[in-house]
This record gives sequence, structure tokens and C-alpha cells, in this order.
Amino acid sequence: MAHRELLDRHRSVMPRWLALYYEQPIEMASAHGRRVTDREGRTYLDFFAGILTNAIGYDVAEISEAVRSQLDTGVLHSSTLYLITSQVELAEKIAALSGIPDAKVFFTNSGTEANETALMLATQYRRSEQVLALRNSYHGRAFATVAITGNRGWSASALSPIKVSWVHGGYRYRSPFRDLSDPDYIKACVADLREVIETTTAGDVACMIVEPIQGVGGFTTPPNGLFGEFKKVLDEYGILLVSDEVQTGWGRTGEHFWGIQAHDVVPDAITFAKGLGNGLAIGGVVARGDLMDCLGANSISTFGGNPVATTGALASLNYLLEHDLQANAAKLGSHLLDGLRSVAAAHPVVGDVRGKGLMIALEFVGPDGAPNPAAAAALLEETRERGLLVGKGGLYGNVIRLAPPMTLTQAEAEEALEILTQSIEAVAKEVQR
Repeated sequence: MAHRELLDRHRSVMPRWLALYYEQPIEMASAHGRRVTDREGRTYLDFFAGILTNAIGYDVAEISEAVRSQLDTGVLHSSTLYLITSQVELAEKIAALSGIPDAKVFFTNSGTEANETALMLATQYRRSEQVLALRNSYHGRAFATVAITGNRGWSASALSPIKVSWVHGGYRYRSPFRDLSDPDYIKACVADLREVIETTTAGDVACMIVEPIQGVGGFTTPPNGLFGEFKKVLDEYGILLVSDEVQTGWGRTGEHFWGIQAHDVVPDAITFAKGLGNGLAIGGVVARGDLMDCLGANSISTFGGNPVATTGALASLNYLLEHDLQANAAKLGSHLLDGLRSVAAAHPVVGDVRGKGLMIALEFVGPDGAPNPAAAAALLEETRERGLLVGKGGLYGNVIRLAPPMTLTQAEAEEALEILTQSIEAVAKEVQR
């Protein structure tokens, strides 16, 4: 009853385009570890973590205590017009972790703002409004970031301050190059990139922006090395490379701290958000010093990098590093992938199981291999009924996304795998009817 009443109030005052999960949406009332309890008292194992944002989990003492200590000072906000110790310390740590030479950091409130900032820097630095983006991408909901979002379901406007050209490579499962070997797939995508530059641009492109793993696009995972080969072509034209690590950053892929590192390349800029704050609103850009300093006008960020957010983010990042959560993501992610691939082999409704670390996707298909969004929607409901929260995405809405907090335990991974197995079996039976 509590959820139904709140849903009625929500619909009366919130935009109708504001998406909600489930036929009967829920409110999270309390949480601890990797579990959340809804307003009506039901507890779930959370395998979506607030869209990969609660990367450390819920009610983590070290993070909560750090935030409380800042609240106790009475200074919740000062703006970037004043020095902020936690902001500088966090920037120093991120700059060192980035691998970018002479790196500088600018903090924002979200991934959308981070990508908007990166676009402003790149277009100003190169004096060009031309940008290369990947098909099936998602980079945010603001004016410029919607323009570089290659997914019709999330692109609300064709109006834009930039000119965008689209490149193949991010979504292999439905790519025209899908049946090629990894090396040949990379060669085909590189050839496409070169052709796009030479036929759809004036050559003086500002930047190319890529997600190492496409998040909203359905955790699509290109072969390792693709973006390193892209960078060779970009360098011929002086085009900057921006890696959107809003979802892949902070060790979530297991094999590397940043997703782009799987491609043996150092980008000119990295954008980040989500998991850094473990629920606090924070994002940012780390970039080459000359790129970051290229703006000639004054600028500030009223809320970006505020004392509370940077204090909490610094505690989150320290916890992540001290507990080697990247290694935990690699270990448990591999276990989940193996288990899910075994289940998928017995149920053709799952066309693809992919991902890295604790960033895993299940793509649902019909008998002819076509996207099956109804099956994905059914799986979302089945897992919830069994006490597991998962995410959904993909260009066609037919992909289930799994991204639990990186503090996940072996026992919780086994629990989730059992629920997912039962849910897939139930959906498969329904499809066969």
C-alpha cells in the first residue's frame, strides 16, 4: 500500500518520461552491505547498486564517519572560490591514478556534467565543434551529451551545439563485423573510423569519446586493443581521445583500474562519476594539464567538488584501494560469468552473456535471434520476486545488467547465481508456451 500511494503522488508531480523499474515500483527505505529493504519491509540483494553508484555498498562505517566528521564542522558548502582540503587531496589521488601526464582534475556533480566539461575543453582546445562518437553509446542527458548519445531511446533531441559522426565498434553482438576474429574485427572498425573521418568531417575533429564498455547500451564489450588502434588513427589528425569511465572506472572491470587500460592506451582525458562517491553526487574530468588549462574565460563550480562530496569520495576511494576491490571484482565476476554462461547454454532465450569483472550483461533474444525486450522485462520481475534487484538496458531494451557493489561476497554471488538461474528457467518456460 505504501508503494502504491507514493506512486500515485509521483505520477502527479514528476515527469512522465522519468523511468521507473517494475510493474509495481518500490522505494528503498534502508540498507546495509549489499542488501536493501523497501518501504513495505521486503529485503533484496542489490545487483544494480543504484546504477553502479553504490560501488562500496551501503552503510559503510568508514565512509559514513568521514561524512559525519565534515558535517560536524558546519561547512557543507563553500564553492570553488575557496580552498577545500579534501578536494585537493582527492584530485591529487585521481591525477596519480589516471596515468595521464601532468594531469589536472575538475570536479562536477554528475557524469553528464563531466562529459559536458570534456566536450567544452576539447572543442575549445581544437577550435572545432566536430566530435566522433560510437554507435549505441550513452554519455548523459544534457544538450551536448544527448547529441553524442548513439541510442535513440535516450536521445531526446536532435538539436545540438556540436556536429557528430558515428563510428562502429562498441556493440559487437549485433555488429556487421560480429563474425570476424578479434584482430579482423579491430581492423574493420579502424577502417570504418578512418573512412568516417575522411568522408563525414572536415578532418579537424575536436575529439573522439568512447565508453570502454557501453553502460546504458547493455554492457557491450569490444575486443581488448580496439581503442589503442583507434588512437593511432586519431593521432594522425591530432584528434583528442576522451574515455568515459563513468561506469567502468575504479576497478569495476576487474582486470584494470580504468576500462580504457585494456586497450593499451592513455587517453587525453578521462571522465568519471557514479562509484567514486558511493552515493554522493560527484563527477569530474581528469585531463592533460594543457588541455584542462585551455579555457580563456573565468569559471567556477558552485557545488562540484563540495566539502561533503569530496570527503565522502576520498573515503570511498581509500576504502576501495585498501581492500583491493578490483581483485574482488575480477574473482567474483569471473565466477558469475562462468555460471551464467552455463545456464545460457541450456536456454536459447539468452543470446549472449558478456562483460568484465562485476559488470555483466545478459542479452535476451527470440527464436530467430531478434531482440526480445519482453523476456528481459520478465526477468526483471522474476528476479525481484525472488529477492534480487538487477538492471535493464540495451539499444532494444532486451539486456539485463548486473553490477553489484564491489564488496560482494562469495556467498552473495552464489545466492544471486541461484536466483538468476531460477529466473532464467522461468522466463524460458514462458517463452516456450
